[in-house]
Amino acid sequence: MTATTDGAGALLPRVAEAGHSATAVTEVKEEAAGGAPAAVRAAAERATARATEYLLSRQNEQGWWKGDLETNVTMDAEDLLLREFLGIRDDRTTRAAARWIRSQQRPDGTWATFHGGPGELSATVEAYVALRLAGDAPDEPHMAAASAWVRERGGIAASRVFTRIWLALFGWWKWEDLPEMPPEIMFLPKWMPLNIYDFACWARQTIVPLTVVGAHRPVRPAPFALDELHTDPRRPNPPRPPAPAATWDGFFQRLDKALHAYRRVAVRPLRRAALNAAARWIVERQENDGCWGGIQPPAVYSVIALSLLGYDLDHPVLRAGLESLDRFAVWHEDADGEPVRMIEACQSPVWDTCLATIALADAGLAPDHPALVKAADWMLDEQVLRPGDWSVRRPKLQPGAWAFEFHNDNYPDVDDTAEVVLALLRVRHPDPARVQEAVRRAMRWTVGMRSRNGAWAAFDVDNTSPFPNRLPFCDFGEVIDPPSADVTAHVVEALAVLGKQHDPRARGGIEWLLAEQEECGAWFGRWGVNYVYGTGAVVPALVAAGLPGSHPALRRAVAWLESVQNADGGWGEDLRSYRDADWMGRGASTASQTAWALLALLAAGERDSPAVERGVAWLADTQRPDGSWDEPYFTGTGFPWDFSINYHLYRQVFPLTALGRYLHGEPFAAREV
Repeated sequence: MTATTDGAGALLPRVAEAGHSATAVTEVKEEAAGGAPAAVRAAAERATARATEYLLSRQNEQGWWKGDLETNVTMDAEDLLLREFLGIRDDRTTRAAARWIRSQQRPDGTWATFHGGPGELSATVEAYVALRLAGDAPDEPHMAAASAWVRERGGIAASRVFTRIWLALFGWWKWEDLPEMPPEIMFLPKWMPLNIYDFACWARQTIVPLTVVGAHRPVRPAPFALDELHTDPRRPNPPRPPAPAATWDGFFQRLDKALHAYRRVAVRPLRRAALNAAARWIVERQENDGCWGGIQPPAVYSVIALSLLGYDLDHPVLRAGLESLDRFAVWHEDADGEPVRMIEACQSPVWDTCLATIALADAGLAPDHPALVKAADWMLDEQVLRPGDWSVRRPKLQPGAWAFEFHNDNYPDVDDTAEVVLALLRVRHPDPARVQEAVRRAMRWTVGMRSRNGAWAAFDVDNTSPFPNRLPFCDFGEVIDPPSADVTAHVVEALAVLGKQHDPRARGGIEWLLAEQEECGAWFGRWGVNYVYGTGAVVPALVAAGLPGSHPALRRAVAWLESVQNADGGWGEDLRSYRDADWMGRGASTASQTAWALLALLAAGERDSPAVERGVAWLADTQRPDGSWDEPYFTGTGFPWDFSINYHLYRQVFPLTALGRYLHGEPFAAREV
């Protein structure tokens, strides 16, 4: 949809008045450094006007926003391997995917899992194999550099389990040298450790189909050998060193050996019943659009599993599944005009739409503006009103949440639900009763999803078993869903805006957040990078809930943010902070992370501080002529460190929100619904 120039009310005329000159904005920045808040405000007004117009122009005619969701090349490699396995790989798709994979290779021949990150072994192995499928020869310089690096790091044998599963599908790895996960896990009762509901929803959706794959151990003829990726091709499957027997790792290694032995004696009727149960579970969770959970990895493994169980490619379930996978492809052209194909691991329209609505409203767009009303209508239609997997732990709780994606009724989440509520409350809708009822249902569900410790996780309740992460099978990232500070903060903020900050559930969440503050004054960010994100979520929530800016926890947060502000005035944090505390709050300045820091500082009452003025000036100085910001860095997380995300709309919605709050203050006072 193309926005009209009067769409942003009084804001947009300032665009023509200000123009966009890097020199002019730099002058404003210099004036700001010299103590001219009026100049900073003028720069913020111009940047807000441009950003508002840009964001309005990106709205879909149905009312939603969606930016590209960029992850890493394992998505593209596994998509090609799936098509090779099913016999449906075509030249056009392969060439376009290969162009994207090659474009992401680092100078040392490796592939990273986030922009500017170090080479990662499994990603490099999978990218290399995908390029071999595309016809790249092993002796080409970029391929030889990759294979040499892989061998130096231990070869295929040192890669993650999921990488070796993909290779086992083609005989490049031995199935018997992979950890065992039998389909009989389907029969474990819900109270028993390691039942499927002890795993986070994303892991559960992946593990169930992989139990089918592991039970069948299929091998398709490999189109080429991969000797160059082994440290010793004569001994490609070296045994891994045993863990000490008296440790949990040692126990689970012995358990894995026992499961391998069980495979040889498994009762066939029981195995068949388990496979049938897994098939029913998979089919029952297919969404209306053919996908599973709205995310690509479970869809890929579900398609493979069902094909092994006898579903042919023309079966409605598989046909819909394959069609859904095509919708994860983002096509564009490279500098030579050649088609390039990138695979999204997921799509984020609900999340992007609620964040865009909040940004536009906080930037001063009229609450009854047609763009906001249309966005609200679309979000209201997306509310999930039937039970999903969450109801296993909360069987009596009434549904009413929102999911992250276009179609995902089985796995709505607390984070989206809280933010959609905050977005809807900013809109003056022509049918307020409809909004009120949706918000009531949503908050009833959200409050009911509180875990025992008084906090909230993303998808499930009390999904905190220590055992799933110990399994040798589960080395692909986080496989449980414990409560986090950022999700809990969003719930507390929604409760506070609804006037329920004194509700015992809200107070419990506040107490949990205060207890979770790091010694330095920051909060850990589970779903965004990292301490800047966590702090940017928690501080506004605590202030909304009534904590004064003078509260010691808030003063420590302010001091930490000021201490990690970059010399250029922005904020940034590298993903390495998830593994190395020396990286906390350190990294190249980004638009989204600068905005998160500003949101916290503004909420804490620091509007006129030098840190805020420098941050606002940085946003104004780095804005592009079209009103957007550039941000190659990954500031979102799927699994901390292991799976990183570049949300392409973050660079737009969060800066606009921060600029709007700088200009207009906090969005609104508490209200009863």
